[in-house]
Amino acid sequence: MSMLLSPNHHEPLTERVWDEAWVRRRIDEIVADAEGAVGASGLWAEHPRDFDESGQWLKGFYAGAAGTIWGLHVLGHGRDDLIDGLYESYVNEPDSTGLVPGYWDGEAGILLVAQLLGGDAAGADRLQSAIGRNAGNETNELMWGAPGTMLVALAMHGRSGEQRWADVWIESAEQLWSRWSDDDDAGCYLWTQLLNGKTAQYIGPAHGFAGNVLALWLGRHLLDGDRAAELERRAVATSTTLAVREGGLANWPPTVGPLAHRGRVRTQWCHGAPGMVTSLASVARDDDAFTELLVEAGELTWRAGPLAASPGLCHGTAGNGLAFMALYERTGEAAWLERARKFAVHALEQVAREREEHGTGRYTLWTGDIGAAVMAQSCIESRAGMPSLDWV
Repeated sequence: MSMLLSPNHHEPLTERVWDEAWVRRRIDEIVADAEGAVGASGLWAEHPRDFDESGQWLKGFYAGAAGTIWGLHVLGHGRDDLIDGLYESYVNEPDSTGLVPGYWDGEAGILLVAQLLGGDAAGADRLQSAIGRNAGNETNELMWGAPGTMLVALAMHGRSGEQRWADVWIESAEQLWSRWSDDDDAGCYLWTQLLNGKTAQYIGPAHGFAGNVLALWLGRHLLDGDRAAELERRAVATSTTLAVREGGLANWPPTVGPLAHRGRVRTQWCHGAPGMVTSLASVARDDDAFTELLVEAGELTWRAGPLAASPGLCHGTAGNGLAFMALYERTGEAAWLERARKFAVHALEQVAREREEHGTGRYTLWTGDIGAAVMAQSCIESRAGMPSLDWV
């Protein structure tokens, strides 16, 4: 197993057992802390660890106010009025990556939350425009690119039934599909990403193949039958080709090449086995060989243990735990639900531990406390799917 992960980036699993009453109290504590920490500007102070990692994320969806507001809302709490004026504030003073139309870091994420909380027709028009402008985004990934805004279009189509949202999804899907090519060296179908002026072929959901497949797969009802079948075939073949397997376990590198990347092997949602499972668990449900591969990835995630770096969704314990929820939904085996709940308890303990260490909460959806709380709520409800991707 050692070649498939870097053990020093994980920690022993908590001995605390699942106790729903205890979990609900921890969720309520996270919510109350976040509600009490919002500033006069309607924003939350950036956590030191988020600033160190990314620059500045104050308003957007991934690690800013839009995602926090959404997370509090789905937890049944929060001040929905905080979304008022957030878009205008972002346009006037964007986060550090500039004014962009994307989902996680851009206009679309903020505008989507506004619509989910009762936005007006003008806001819907602005959201449609942002999705359309992002259709040709050269990043070819979920965070900034068209796959992310395709998920926004699907959310709006499901909410309203309006054809215009299907139309903008199809426009983006056509461009995304046209860039999905058979790579002779890798022996499978891949996209090439352009991020920060550099090209790479990412495999996981945050920046590459798995996230792109998810955006297409969730909208497969908008594809013709032949293309939907080809999507499934390519998804299974590429995932199988790029998997690194040993002793009944499986993992994937962040990019095409060696499993170790920048000095370590990753086993987390954004890069590695957990994200591949959550993104692909609803694909090819009747394919026993593919189910076996996903189960091997789940076993690796379990044996690796919680991530030491974070309780969150993107590269933390909560995100890894949702791989078990995905396998529970795919296989029906209760052991996966029990494992997910164990990781949820550990993530909630990590939240408390980090708050004590830093003297503040980490008020973000994808990197911090809010995501851990949403994941724990999903475990109470036995609900599979990545929050804000598979469901909004």
